[in-house]
Amino acid sequence: MSSSNAILRINPDKILIIKPSAWGDIVHTLPFLAAVNTRYPDAEIHWVVAKGLHSFLEGHPLITKMWIMDKDGWRNFGRLPQSIAEINAFRKGLKKEDFDLSIDLSGLLRSGLITLAAGAKYRLGFSDSDEGSPFFYTHKIEGGQQIHAIDRYLKLAQLLDCDISKIQYPFAELPDISKLTDSLPKEFCIMAPSAGKEANRWPASRFGELAAKLPLPSLVIAGPNDKEIAKEVVQESNGKAINLAGKTNLKELVSLIARSHYFICNDTGPMHIAAALNIHVFALFGPANPTRTGPYGSNHTIIRKDLECSPCYARKPCKTNNWRCMTDITVDNVLSIIREQY
Repeated sequence: MSSSNAILRINPDKILIIKPSAWGDIVHTLPFLAAVNTRYPDAEIHWVVAKGLHSFLEGHPLITKMWIMDKDGWRNFGRLPQSIAEINAFRKGLKKEDFDLSIDLSGLLRSGLITLAAGAKYRLGFSDSDEGSPFFYTHKIEGGQQIHAIDRYLKLAQLLDCDISKIQYPFAELPDISKLTDSLPKEFCIMAPSAGKEANRWPASRFGELAAKLPLPSLVIAGPNDKEIAKEVVQESNGKAINLAGKTNLKELVSLIARSHYFICNDTGPMHIAAALNIHVFALFGPANPTRTGPYGSNHTIIRKDLECSPCYARKPCKTNNWRCMTDITVDNVLSIIREQY
């Protein structure tokens, strides 16, 4: 197993990218996809992606084939025989492809096992990944934990002799959303009040109070499981917010974000879409580290409190400060920062 950072000079015909989830992480992988495609324009590129998120990549011109993992279904013990059959078919299908090169950008035991199953001659990953996954790689480099995920992924692209001087986000073809936007204000900002971890959420009521004071109407977006959060934002907005939670699919949401004036959010997947589209992001951060998972690029504003305990990555309950890093951020704090620029 090589740990050298020397350029790996190969000419693969078939490449596998292993990055099943989450949505923001998949967005972070698009510059890597662009760099690899530019370096190896004739190679087939396959992608292992989680069921549900696969719709974001459907029809992508740079992806030859998606390998869809039913992560939630496979964890359901009630369908264990079916899951075992599906996992075996998934494993055998990967092996049959005879990949020349696989790149594990997740760095978990699960993705390491997928790397093993695919059986590529060259298997790349990070030496500082978790759960023993580096054991499965033939070539590995240190990614670094204090850099942005995009820069971390591009280190592996650099190992493959790719040009990483220009960051590009190749999206799949996006749908026409005129039927949706015809019923919306011509000018608007977007709010994303949810987050994967509860600790990373600024109170929904404050998003609503902020919406009531902004000069533009706010469109509130959230996934199907967070409709109540969006509802609370709208209730507190004095009629200035419109609830779009669960009313768009992933690609439609990208098209919608592209039309917004600016984007206000917690640490959440759609934030990375906005950053990729060069929409100004106002991102509220507390336990999470914006250096690693914040909006990529200089055209964005991080709003956070400078506390000794932050970032803590929300690895344990905050009994001492009760998530002060988020709750100490006031509506007036955020409003004044936005008014400085809009």
